[in-house]
Amino acid sequence: MAITKSTSNEVIEIVGEHKLIGVKKVTTINEDGAVISKSNHRTTYSPDTDVSTLDADVAVVANAVWTQAVKDAYQAYLATLPQPDPVDW
Repeated sequence: MAITKSTSNEVIEIVGEHKLIGVKKVTTINEDGAVISKSNHRTTYSPDTDVSTLDADVAVVANAVWTQAVKDAYQAYLATLPQPDPVDW
């Protein structure tokens, strides 16, 4: 009775004007070659993400689409957003 666990990035997609990267990661548990459990996890990354922290396949996509122009446009967009008031504790 062998139980194995594998994780893979099933979907990597580029979304929107600022080239956000959406990733669907699937974790699969197998027992004797038969799938007994499967779960999904989704996450998104913005152009200000440190590429060295990404999975290799996601980093390849990030390096291809996050040009300096895309990063600069994203930072300019962030600068237009209202800043929250600081909270005093």
